[in-house]
Amino acid sequence: MTKTVTISHPSGVLKGRVQLPASKSEANRALIIAALAGGESELQNLSEANDTQLLQRLLKSDSDIINAEDAGTVMRFLTAYYAITGQQKTLTGTERMCQRPIKVLVEALQELGVGIAYLGEEGYPPLQISGFKGSGRKHLKVRSDISSQYISALLMVAPLLPEGLELELEGKISSRPYIEMTLALMQDFGVEASFEGNTITVPHQKYQPATFAVESDWSAASYWYSMVALAKEADITLLGLRENSHQGDKAIVDIMRRLGVHTEFKPEGVRLTKKHAEKRVTFDFSNCPDLAQTIVALCAASGIAVEMTGLESLRIKETDRIQALQIEVLAMGASLDERTPGVFQMNPALMIDRELNFRTYEDHRMAMAFAPIALLQPIQIQEPAVVRKSYPRFWEDLEKMGFEVKVNE
Repeated sequence: MTKTVTISHPSGVLKGRVQLPASKSEANRALIIAALAGGESELQNLSEANDTQLLQRLLKSDSDIINAEDAGTVMRFLTAYYAITGQQKTLTGTERMCQRPIKVLVEALQELGVGIAYLGEEGYPPLQISGFKGSGRKHLKVRSDISSQYISALLMVAPLLPEGLELELEGKISSRPYIEMTLALMQDFGVEASFEGNTITVPHQKYQPATFAVESDWSAASYWYSMVALAKEADITLLGLRENSHQGDKAIVDIMRRLGVHTEFKPEGVRLTKKHAEKRVTFDFSNCPDLAQTIVALCAASGIAVEMTGLESLRIKETDRIQALQIEVLAMGASLDERTPGVFQMNPALMIDRELNFRTYEDHRMAMAFAPIALLQPIQIQEPAVVRKSYPRFWEDLEKMGFEVKVNE
């Protein structure tokens, strides 16, 4: 029987402070880089997200078989890490993970001289890594319009390559801020690189052990922005966020300025209050695709029409997120349609007058994106435990902010 959680908010008023989880994007990069630096670094405020806890365990594992479960960064980062450090490993994951493409990364590693083969369907995990011989190649061309994680995986191991690496990015660059985050973290551990035009150059050099504190997660912050937008009254502070953040999802500040939330940066984090919202908006999510679900759910519930581009990578996430959104907003009386290739129009619900029971499709962001709608009416969300992937305390934090959360067995 499917487990559900019923959520409601008696007053619709939000006031207080929220300690957000640490960024798993920063934490997972820092873990790989720290391992490449010799394991003597001090990493502070590591994410409690399942993906980060999993990566920590796997980096310490002596097993020949490595199970990345459903964690995309873990699969992709470890593929490059084991390959360039000459380890012989079999990498596998959940059924969904073995349906997520990895061909771009594998072909790049093969060109660099890595012994790597598919154990199932070509282009997908599981993988057999059999060592690094080196090809003498320094220049690679890599598609950059699918997933920035492939590029980040290659960049982090690039300093260890005998000749370093020149990476030429072909096509529209997806999630550019995540690539820039990777380069910034590499610099924090003593590695210099240049990013000019579509070419990233990383000379051969050594990482230096460092002390690094992981920032709170801007992706997690997006759900609280949505709650502020939907609340009757709101004045909340999200702790641990920086104005000079490396994270691409800091874009939520500008997006939500148009959707009814004012942001004030404070020494301890950001203070959020309500403001006037526009009724028709256009957004490009190329640099922040993880925010799309939050914005679709918010706009569907609050009567805001939104045109969106930059959603290509959502097809290959934990689920086909575009399809999942199309199904779930339909239940609200809204619609999400691809009007022309790559351009999506979300027409909001005129009035929500039905019971809402949202499916999560084994995707943490589906659960958290739709949860704020409980400020308008009681809702149910299926399989609430999916939030453990990135924000394990999500439901507890909602309760601290006055939500009534009841798990139905």
